[in-house]
Amino acid sequence: EMESKVSEGGLNVTLTIRLLMHGKVRGSHSGGKGETVKKMREESGARINISEGNCPERIVTITGPTDAIFKAFAMIAYKFEEDITNSMSNSTATSKPPVTLRLVVPASQCGSLIGKGGSKIKEIRESTGAQVQVAGDMLPNSTERAVTISGTPDAIIQCVKQICVVMLESPPKGATIPYRPKPASTPVIFAGGQAYTIQGQYAIPHPDQLTKLHQLAMQQTPFTPLGQTTPAFPGTLGSVVGKQRSSIALPLPALTMFLSICPGLDASPPASTHELTIPNDLIGCIIGRQGTKINEIRQMSGAQIKIANATEGSSERQITITGTPANISLAQYLINAR
Repeated sequence: EMESKVSEGGLNVTLTIRLLMHGKVRGSHSGGKGETVKKMREESGARINISEGNCPERIVTITGPTDAIFKAFAMIAYKFEEDITNSMSNSTATSKPPVTLRLVVPASQCGSLIGKGGSKIKEIRESTGAQVQVAGDMLPNSTERAVTISGTPDAIIQCVKQICVVMLESPPKGATIPYRPKPASTPVIFAGGQAYTIQGQYAIPHPDQLTKLHQLAMQQTPFTPLGQTTPAFPGTLGSVVGKQRSSIALPLPALTMFLSICPGLDASPPASTHELTIPNDLIGCIIGRQGTKINEIRQMSGAQIKIANATEGSSERQITITGTPANISLAQYLINAR
């Protein structure tokens, strides 16, 4: 009965749903100066807040009566689908990836969401057609878990409705420690004797100590810039770093020195995993003859890098990078440079 009331929008209980998004997604999401979010707030009637801070992840909090929440989710899901369609138009991929959203749910409610022997989550999957996965571990320094939902926008909306019902039927037990994303240890890039850090899509000139460090490294190591080709982040870095075609280069000794002596960077941040897809015709130059290049990238970055076997009918290969955020940034940079 509760379910039919919720889906009719008749049960106007105020609910808060938290979503975990990557900073870069949020950029396209906000539109010019947050126009998209403003429009979503106005049209759905829900309160939508986006966490601040220089973090790779943002928490989007959506609060309001259930029908306002569903409207907001519908708008987000369709906006994501639109972003996917737009990015498909200039890529070679043939199969369209599903829309994926990550909810942040108090761990004390996850048992009800999974159900006895997985019965509830199975029922949600079957009745909505969406894929739903509840993370086994809690998010760092919190008592919340990530719940990943993927599928078509319609399947996602139905799925969110059913999750809301479960959350209303079994409120969280005890106090919840909310997940707060940590700032990233940003990669450092050197161009024309100046150090830059990456913030979102831009290179920001870094404080003096790094530039000095860079000059020191330049004196100590024979240094050839990484090819005078496009920068690792096409279009954006080049335009910020300046019009003079300075190659963007990364003296590795300087970076490793920076990571080891720069205070405030966690000495051993937790390992995480990042996935990349690379077109088949480019994989050769990343692996190199008998794996020489990929081994070099592994050694330089300190990250574990696994390249999936080619699958029939697919024009892409999956690369999985595991390590600290700094290792991952460096491995990504070196793969892009190849």
